[in-house]
Amino acid sequence: MSNPNTLLIRQAQILLSDGHFFLGDVLIQGGQITQIASNILCSEHSSIIDASGLTLLPGVIDPQVHFREPGLEYKEDLHTASCACAKGGVTSFLEMPNTRPLTTTQAALDDKLQRASEKCLVNYGFFIGATAENLPDLVTAHPTCGIKIFMGSMHGPLQVSTEAELEPIFANGTRLIAVHAEDQARIIERRKQYEGITDPAIHSMIQDETAALNATKLALKLSKKYQRRLHILHLSTGIEAEFLREDKPSWVTAEVTPQHLVLNTDAYEKIGTLAQMNPPLRSPDNPKILWQALRDGIIDFIATDHAPHTLAEKAQTYPSSPSGMPGVETSLPIMLTQAMQGNCTVSQVSNWMSTAVAKAYQIPNKGLIQAGYDADLVLVDLNTYRPVLREELQTKCGWSPFEGWNLTGWPVYTIVGGQVVYEKGKLNTDIRGKALRFRE
Repeated sequence: MSNPNTLLIRQAQILLSDGHFFLGDVLIQGGQITQIASNILCSEHSSIIDASGLTLLPGVIDPQVHFREPGLEYKEDLHTASCACAKGGVTSFLEMPNTRPLTTTQAALDDKLQRASEKCLVNYGFFIGATAENLPDLVTAHPTCGIKIFMGSMHGPLQVSTEAELEPIFANGTRLIAVHAEDQARIIERRKQYEGITDPAIHSMIQDETAALNATKLALKLSKKYQRRLHILHLSTGIEAEFLREDKPSWVTAEVTPQHLVLNTDAYEKIGTLAQMNPPLRSPDNPKILWQALRDGIIDFIATDHAPHTLAEKAQTYPSSPSGMPGVETSLPIMLTQAMQGNCTVSQVSNWMSTAVAKAYQIPNKGLIQAGYDADLVLVDLNTYRPVLREELQTKCGWSPFEGWNLTGWPVYTIVGGQVVYEKGKLNTDIRGKALRFRE
């Protein structure tokens, strides 16, 4: 019998921690990488993966997802979302607080952690959401990857949009603050201006580039005032990227979504409200600037902002249609296809989707293929192209904005903590991930 605690990956193209590739073997014992060599001799009791023709990358760490549990499980739940993660090569995720109830207290955080321990095939961490009243929880809640602030595009207690409300959050404590940077006052004003228009393309005009830039400037101002660790979520505009190019302190990071890199406002004509998200898709000149900022290190990494809604909800007439789209199953193939097209390298993709995320959120032993690191890995096929098919999706919402796109880099094996959770189209739903740790 094979030893479930020992796994040998043979003859993969291995992305090493120095960014170079090496044809060889990886030995995994007790959930960790113990050896990387050209040819490893190991006990016949080991489980063996023949990785010939496949590329071995660190598992994706998706640092911004909305998995809808508790309270909105009809859209998605922690189990279905983690199945989608495993299929997409995502071995860890950081989830957002806009569930029901909101994740704004230690009790709500503990509830999510307990749910995830019972349901998630991959590793997990959770943000705590800021309100105007929960400052003590923001300082003491544990374990959490950081504080999420919705400066715009939100209703209810999680809407924290004015400088007077924001300042105490930046002034107290030391943990990372991640902001959804949109100027809510400007959005409200422009909603009135464009009232009655039902073309979803108007969404990108209502929540325009200036609304994004205004909020990013305010967050950066407060971050600099208090030397507070700041992360700007789903940066979507070229003007924000150029602003950060001129003024980005060492303690500030930013991310971009695949959809803001490969889609633009032309998508409304093709897929209608399926293209509606917050912040919105931008005009075609923006993705080029975002790509350059990503390559130059102005934008540090990639997140999906996986935010599923049902097709029935999306079929409603704008503005009744909700904003958000799924992404964890397609993000890695989307980005690896971009690498094959020459927009970046495979090594850069892995850095943006694994290594840089682990560094920014101070997640120990994740994001590299190196002895002593956790065996969270994905074996991808860079030689085969396959289309995104609705019937193959694991996300409960059952659709993708990339349906029909012909992509390469699809995961063949996904490994979490040394255990194979996805193999050639099949999920092992008995596997459970672990709560992520964060150095604070």
